[in-house]
Amino acid sequence: MYYEKGKLHQPSLGAQIEDELMKYIVNEPIAIGEKIPNEFELAEKFKVGRSTIREAVKGLVSRGILDVRRGSGTYVISTCALAEDPLGFSQIEDKYTLALELFDVRLMIEPETAALASRKATKAELEELTRLCRETEDLYKRGANHLRKDIEFHTCIARCSRNQVVERLIPVINTAVLTFANVTHRILMEETLSSHRAVLEAILKGDDVGARCAMIMHLTYNRQTILRMLEEGVK
Repeated sequence: MYYEKGKLHQPSLGAQIEDELMKYIVNEPIAIGEKIPNEFELAEKFKVGRSTIREAVKGLVSRGILDVRRGSGTYVISTCALAEDPLGFSQIEDKYTLALELFDVRLMIEPETAALASRKATKAELEELTRLCRETEDLYKRGANHLRKDIEFHTCIARCSRNQVVERLIPVINTAVLTFANVTHRILMEETLSSHRAVLEAILKGDDVGARCAMIMHLTYNRQTILRMLEEGVK
């Protein structure tokens, strides 16, 4: 509810259903990359007209939560609520430009983070990194949703750095991983897997120079994919 000239206003039905639909996506849960029920099914579920569902979906599209793909359906591309997206990245409409600019920032941060991790990770953390890398790869090869594990892998590297500032930048890294996956639809599979492994192997060896270079290679491969898609007009 909100006030205007001393009057109390209720949010529109569409706005209310938008909130309900967001809760449904999170609580079900419907994973990132998966399709939500169709318009008719949602109208039945929430006991509203299809026009209200369309309004709710449009609102979540504008917030970067849903993506409507003509002839295919409506997909979840993010589950970040405002509290999880304090910098408002989900509000940026041009996801390709956002992906490139996030790579610029990642290239400033993550290579040094990987180098720090190679020097400071504990034995238990190295085992966790190895597990996360393997699980991400297994999911990727099976065509299953790998994003959560991919994010956990990069998050673990950040925590291994023992740098409190880097740890607070984890949401930026997470947004970057999600944004890249959403705009490329898994185009760069083998390069992503091999560069992931190279990062892991260098960290396991305590090779800070190797970890730094491997992370640069990993990010550069992915960044070049975005540039190639833009050159080819895939947008």
